[in-house]
Amino acid sequence: MKRILIVGAGGQIGSELISLLRKLYGNSNVVGADVRECKDLGQDGPFVVLNALDAQSYGYTVNKYRIDTIFNLVALLSAVGEKDPQLAWNINMGALMNSLDVARQYECKLFTPSSIGAFGPQSPKDRTPQDTIMRPTTIYGVCKVTGELLSDYYHLRYGVDTRSVRFPGIISNVTMPGGGTTDYAVEIYYDAVKDKKFVCPVSPNVYMDMMYMPDALNACVQLMEADPARLKHRNGFNITAMSFTPEIIAAEIRKHIPEFEIAYEIDPTKESIARSWPNSLDDTCAREEWGWSPKWTLTDTTEDMLYVIGKKYEQGLF
Repeated sequence: MKRILIVGAGGQIGSELISLLRKLYGNSNVVGADVRECKDLGQDGPFVVLNALDAQSYGYTVNKYRIDTIFNLVALLSAVGEKDPQLAWNINMGALMNSLDVARQYECKLFTPSSIGAFGPQSPKDRTPQDTIMRPTTIYGVCKVTGELLSDYYHLRYGVDTRSVRFPGIISNVTMPGGGTTDYAVEIYYDAVKDKKFVCPVSPNVYMDMMYMPDALNACVQLMEADPARLKHRNGFNITAMSFTPEIIAAEIRKHIPEFEIAYEIDPTKESIARSWPNSLDDTCAREEWGWSPKWTLTDTTEDMLYVIGKKYEQGLF
């Protein structure tokens, strides 16, 4: 990677990935792009307002900045997507198709994240294998499976260097989540610091895979820097760091905030989605093919989240 474009740079992953990539590759070599103006992302390096559904503008941007690597992070997430499936399909697949075509035209490497949401209720629940039945029951999951297949197709048909990982839920102390089923695992820390209590939208015994943002960002970089000769799967690799229920994360928080309380008001959409997903993923292929190894546990994550959010609260930032 020498000249990088992040499309959807204003989102949860993009807004943090851009900082890491600029540190690694130089501010001027990492271009942020989003459908809306993001002034913070333009302070240290180039930023453009770009609608990823506009193929002509997309291609113009890649050509202008001599891009060799694209991170396509444009997506409407799981719970939001269920409210308007057609919009979710149009955005998720439109951005992907344009990314694939632009990458083919300008010979770029392309990263497009997949998700644990690509699996469905018929997939094995525990240590879900890399290669198994994938019949998701959400439009988000349908888009992710389709995206994996299309990315494989463009690699086989046109030689595009496509790569992706199946992200679990991502926990961040920098940006708030944007409508995903795993959002509670971020919101719970903010409410614990502010109110010492949290109302959870999914049941206390529902396991889901999760990951702290530093591990997620490192996975993006590590996969894109991996020797392509070692990659057998490409789109997309299972990766994971931890798996827990709301009760488990609440117990971890109580180690730091003993008076913390959790209650439950089940959101039927999120509950249904969560129960259709795996409890945990088997990330053996990622470990073997490009050396994936997470660094953050739930204990480490909780300690860091509460510390950083506590500082924000003291400063009146939320």
